[in-house]
Amino acid sequence: EFRRVLFRSFIILVNELFDIYGELLSKTQQKMIKLYYNMDLSLTEIAEQENVSRNAVHDALKKGIESLSFFEDKLHLLSKKNNLHKRLSLLEKEISKEDYKRVLNIFKEDE
Repeated sequence: EFRRVLFRSFIILVNELFDIYGELLSKTQQKMIKLYYNMDLSLTEIAEQENVSRNAVHDALKKGIESLSFFEDKLHLLSKKNNLHKRLSLLEKEISKEDYKRVLNIFKEDE
């Protein structure tokens, strides 16, 4: 059970990192990560679908994950995003709904 929860947490982390940094990966790494982590295909299924070896799929996934981790270690965008969400949650508890909506609108203007 613990391993299953740990793996699910890892998948969530990979998806969060992929949402932020995915465009920085090679097209092959992007595709392999989507197929494995989003579509829940096995290495063998991906290899057959993409007409490559199982080892090629494994290598692309490994290098893609390493790259995502490297980008986060250097840029900290996921960490900053999570800290911002925590601060907004605290702020929501401290101010009126109207003021909170105004604050959210300020952030939306920057998007």
